[in-house]
Amino acid sequence: MPKLILSMDGLVLKEIPLDRERITVGRKPVNDIQIDNLAISGQHAVITTILDDAFLEDLNSTNGTYVNGQPVKKHVLRNNDIIELGKYRLKFLADAPRAASAGYIDPVLHAASSPDAAPAKPAGHDSGRTRPEPVGAPPHAARQRPGEGAPACIRIVSGPAAGRELDLAKPMTTLGKPGQQVAAITRRQQGYFIAHVEGDAYPLVNGAPIDAQGRLLREHDVVEVAGIRMQFFLRG
Repeated sequence: MPKLILSMDGLVLKEIPLDRERITVGRKPVNDIQIDNLAISGQHAVITTILDDAFLEDLNSTNGTYVNGQPVKKHVLRNNDIIELGKYRLKFLADAPRAASAGYIDPVLHAASSPDAAPAKPAGHDSGRTRPEPVGAPPHAARQRPGEGAPACIRIVSGPAAGRELDLAKPMTTLGKPGQQVAAITRRQQGYFIAHVEGDAYPLVNGAPIDAQGRLLREHDVVEVAGIRMQFFLRG
């Protein structure tokens, strides 16, 4: 389980396991991590944890949130990252090395070479499974709901890797380019959801930006992250 080490001036004050999906940091007592200091906003930042991945978001604090000396609004935490809140430091310690499919994925590079994912397949490749229908085709009547075990994939439709497919076999897959734009697709009981992780601009679904709460993906939705367009399919 990942955790945070809270310190000030080199003195360790507290160890906080990231055992909940959402942990808030701020000056007010309602926060999960309360730091009673005027340099800290009432609700300063929030850390969202999915499996071993943690995402830091500044909540429009007065003095800002810094990671390794750089101001951030949204940031995917990596092992040994130092979150700076005024004079206080929160060191992020990952529980174990992250699998490639649970970390950043450049859609072009991952589809071609990631050792942790299923081999990328050119469009039209017959693997014995039902092929995704063309854009605009009606959903198959016998398809399972995503939350009931139906596997899914994304097909890259623009860029050098156009036509390649990536199975969404893991509970979470992140897509994009660090420092530019990153999104996460998570598999939940209700289906597959896409959420914004990093970058000034939010990912697009069917040409429209998603909101801060994310969006449930439907078959044939076209997703655009970091300039790469992909299409979401269920494998029925």
